Amino acid sequence: MDQKDLLDLKEKIDQAKEKASELKGRLQGLMKDLKDDWECDTITQAEKKIESMEAEVVKINDKIKKGVEELEEQYDV
Repeated sequence: MDQKDLLDLKEKIDQAKEKASELKGRLQGLMKDLKDDWECDTITQAEKKIESMEAEVVKINDKIKKGVEELEEQYDV
């Protein structure tokens, strides 16, 4: 390995470090948003919250369907 190869390798390492630092900052920002917006400290907590919210959506959807059916029966639609 000559000097040019070493300099190229150093440049690649520096770029990788910079990219890793950038990604770490983005991750920290996303985790802060997760905490601030959804009150979740971890991805696992967020996944559980999503499951809970999806179950709630299903319940509400069922209530809406039932209400629509009752209205249709009531008004013979």
